Amino acid sequence: MSAVAPLSPLFISHGAPDLIIHDNPTRDFLAGIAATMPRPRAIVSISAHFASIRPAVVVDAAPEMIYDFGGFDPSLYQMVYPAPGEPALARRIGEMLVAAGHDALLVEGRGYDHGTWVPLKLMYPEADVPVVQLSVQPRRDPAHHFALGRALAPLVDEGVLIFGSGALTHNLHEAFAGGRGLRSRRVPPPAWVSDFAAWIGEKVAANDVDALLDYRARAPHAVRNHPTDEHLLPLFVALGAGGAGVRIHEAYDFGVLAMDAYRFAAE
Repeated sequence: MSAVAPLSPLFISHGAPDLIIHDNPTRDFLAGIAATMPRPRAIVSISAHFASIRPAVVVDAAPEMIYDFGGFDPSLYQMVYPAPGEPALARRIGEMLVAAGHDALLVEGRGYDHGTWVPLKLMYPEADVPVVQLSVQPRRDPAHHFALGRALAPLVDEGVLIFGSGALTHNLHEAFAGGRGLRSRRVPPPAWVSDFAAWIGEKVAANDVDALLDYRARAPHAVRNHPTDEHLLPLFVALGAGGAGVRIHEAYDFGVLAMDAYRFAAE
């Protein structure tokens, strides 16, 4: 077997589905990041929009599209991302999770939601890198998701990209309060958002796993930024698979949605 380059796990903030059609810093970042890293042989996507009670791994060879949003530009509903699945890798991931003590299951008929296809369509527009999807478990805590990442860590050295797709902050009520819309997307962030984002950045850089896993109690304004934490759970999978990380992108949408991205160094 030829040697492959290790691929540091990523966490990205995928934003609203129309990120892909509007000029914004995060769109530009996602469109350029693939050029800064080795090409993956496959991607394991952990999207905040794929939720289940137990860890679920998609084994479909050709996943279809999910348009899990409403009221957006009609062009979005015509977009496709025909990246293949990789059933053999999906089954191996299921075995790895079970071996690590997780009650994982294999599922069919699960398409690509916008947390997967929007960023990957920007990163790999040719759709020629196989994608395997792994669910988050919103009823479980960050420590559970960190453990999922630890179980997947061997894939890093095999050229597989562990790809967490969520949002560094995700309070949609605040985002759209007061009639916020496309014309006010670039307003400055309030302190309760920027302070939280800065805290996450400091703890990730220090690899302070204990603090990060207890973020809801320790981080400033944690519950306000994440009334529910499914959009931050993919970060803990990437952290578990990697280790100390570095922020590689910082931006805000609607003022209150931090769009930060992190790359985690493999241990």
